[in-house]
Amino acid sequence: MARSLRPARADDLGLKRALSDRLLPLLVAAMTFLAAMALAGAVAAAALATHWRGGAATLITVQVPLPESPAAAPPQAAAALAATGATAATETRAQAVARLLAAMRGVSSAHRLTGLELHALLTPWLGPDVEKLSLPLPAVFEVSLAPGAQAAALEPDVIAAAPGSVVEHNAAWLERLAVLVRSLQGCAALAVLVVAFIAAAVVAVATRAGLAARRDAIEIVHGLGATDSLICGQFAGRVTILVLGGAVLGLILAMPVLLSLAQIAAPFREGAQAVPMQPADLLRALPPPLWIGLATLPPALGLIGFVTAQATVRGWLAQLP
Repeated sequence: MARSLRPARADDLGLKRALSDRLLPLLVAAMTFLAAMALAGAVAAAALATHWRGGAATLITVQVPLPESPAAAPPQAAAALAATGATAATETRAQAVARLLAAMRGVSSAHRLTGLELHALLTPWLGPDVEKLSLPLPAVFEVSLAPGAQAAALEPDVIAAAPGSVVEHNAAWLERLAVLVRSLQGCAALAVLVVAFIAAAVVAVATRAGLAARRDAIEIVHGLGATDSLICGQFAGRVTILVLGGAVLGLILAMPVLLSLAQIAAPFREGAQAVPMQPADLLRALPPPLWIGLATLPPALGLIGFVTAQATVRGWLAQLP
């Protein structure tokens, strides 16, 4: 009968007064907010790097100096020239490179920049009077490679068709970008580890404060036969509830910031103009890896709180006479 009259969730040790539901959840919420920002930065850097790698890795630039000079066609190109009706005497260096790029396997498209496009490209560097400078401008081709094609395999043929041509690709920049992304991800991982360490320290301090506040009651029930597991379980359960509540609060506070960042980054990802997006669209714009990382924060912090509280209480009980 005594068991039936006892409330199912009785606070035998008075932990609701010993472990405040204000300070600990707020601290955990702040740490969850910081962890969410770190995860968002790491995921955004990786997504941006993937986007750039997919675009820049397949684009190369071919510059052909003296584009209108006659091309010295190699013997193996004679048949191709005859088939197209051109001759080695009439084909220019730019035409030779254009023909080569059009027939080369692994090239999806090759576009020669027009005079207006070259003017627009050089104006930021040389000013609006580019044409008055009488500079010998090369022919510039924007080449898009097929997936899996290598820019290095293209360069010897281009130089053979038009000696002195320059093939520029983005391998060096892509390598630097990969190093930058790995550094950002390492910093984000370090930030998350620091948050986990601080969370464990905060839980340990809060638990020891609760033990000190309820020392007399704990010593009495412990002397009457209460097991260490029972006492640890009550402390760990209370701490886990507070930590989970703080973690959920931190995620709620982080969502407006993440949605604002998604709104700012949307034009860069979609390649469209900056148009305000609806909240539902912003939620869908957040990448799945970020959703997975955010979803694991409350359980991870709750586990840290549970384990830390258990270890702290057991260490404290071991010192009792």
